[in-house]
Amino acid sequence: EVQLVESGGELVQPGGSLRLTCTASGVDFDLYAMGWFRQAPGKEREGVTSISSDGLIYYSDSVKGRFTISSDSAKNTVYLQMNNLKPEDTAVYYCAPIVFLQTVPPKMINVLHVWGQGTQVTVAA
Repeated sequence: EVQLVESGGELVQPGGSLRLTCTASGVDFDLYAMGWFRQAPGKEREGVTSISSDGLIYYSDSVKGRFTISSDSAKNTVYLQMNNLKPEDTAVYYCAPIVFLQTVPPKMINVLHVWGQGTQVTVAA
């Protein structure tokens, strides 16, 4: 049984930082890369970043240089360090096992189609 639990989101001022945590029970990190998605009000859910068991890392252009993904396979846990936050980062953030769809450009998708409750990040003064 796959269970995804995200935590760490809160209200933060522009320029501030947050660290999100995702515990992925029932997911083999040797078989699946893990990724973070986000969904802002009125917008579709989008892939933000991912990390694979062999250390390959992806960041979307909107967060590259500001966010850092990391993982602890022994704890089945993925982290997202978010720095220099902007109002446009406001969204519900989700963690899930992922693959990249072979589109142009490649699209990050939730391979098991299971979602957690997400954690709300609000960036505002």
